[in-house]
Formats: sequence, structure tokens, C-alpha cells
Amino acid sequence: MHKLVVGPYDNNVFVVRCRSTGDAVLIDAANEHEKLLDISSRLGVRRVLETHGHHDHIQAIPAMREAGYEVAVTALDAPMLGDLGYDVFLDHDDVIEVGRLRLQSILNPGHTPGSISFRVLDTPLLFTGDTLFPGGPGATKFPGGDFDTIIDSIDNLLFVHPADTIVLPGHGSDTTIGAERPHLKEWVARGW
Repeated sequence: MHKLVVGPYDNNVFVVRCRSTGDAVLIDAANEHEKLLDISSRLGVRRVLETHGHHDHIQAIPAMREAGYEVAVTALDAPMLGDLGYDVFLDHDDVIEVGRLRLQSILNPGHTPGSISFRVLDTPLLFTGDTLFPGGPGATKFPGGDFDTIIDSIDNLLFVHPADTIVLPGHGSDTTIGAERPHLKEWVARGW
């Protein structure tokens, strides 16, 4: 797994690569397309997976598509990409093959209607986009966001994973399910 931080919002972009086959995917073509195209070429990226459609996570999509990379997003968030375009839809519980690795998609609305996370099966890695961060859920004040929905998504779809699962969010530092799970009631009480 490789991590780059790009753009004015310090977006985390991840490349998940199978060491055995060299196949890879890029999670969130956020910004600084030159850097993303370079690392994608070097690491064998074959497609782009978008965690959601907010503008700070999609700025490099045109350059990635022009270079021949397939872009996948949920049908619910696809309209947010507007003229940038996309190629295929992601759905809940899809299994995405990356060489010998398998990524399971987890539709977890709340930050946006079509927010989606990716768990790398048989590893402790969980890419949560802007759904779960150290210290709480992602923002729900934007159009399509809903606090009760994001709390339900986190509680029933993300907190079901083992405590040592590493949460890799769309911005900032990593955390673990075990570090965040005990604070759910506090987040509900504070309302964000």
C-alpha cells in the first residue's frame, strides 16, 4: 500500500498493489494528476476507485481517464462527477480483484448518499474515504449528507470489523476500529 497526500485539502490517495502480480488500483483521484499518473504508471494501476463524489476527491479524474484508466464510483454519487465522467458503477459487497488481492466494497452512506469504503480481504486494511476519521464521522452538513445515516453506517458496517483493523481515511492520519469504536455514543451526543 502506498499513500500520497495531494491538493489544497491534503487528500489521502492510496495505491493498493498485489506484490505477486504487480496489479494495482488507485483510491480517490483527488488532485495533482501529474503525481497520480506517475505513480500509477510505476505501480501498475489498472483502475481508479472513488470513495465518493465530493469535488476534492475527483479533480484528477479527467487526466486519469484520458490516460486510459477506468474510473469506478457508486451510482448514487456518479451525478456529482458531472462532466468529469466515470466508467463503471460500484455497489455494496462487490469484490474487486487486484491481482491476488480482493477488495470488498462497503456502501456506507451519510457523508454522501453513495459513499463507499474498501476492505482488503485477509488484511487489516480498511479505506473509509470521508466516512470515518480519527475522532469521529465525516461531515454531514453538505448536500446529501445525513448524520443519523453516517452513524448507522459506521456502527453497522464499519465497527463490525476487528479492533485491529487499520482505518485509512480520505484526509489525515490513520486510526483503528478499536480506537474509535468506544467513542460512538460521544459522537452521537455531540451531534457531529
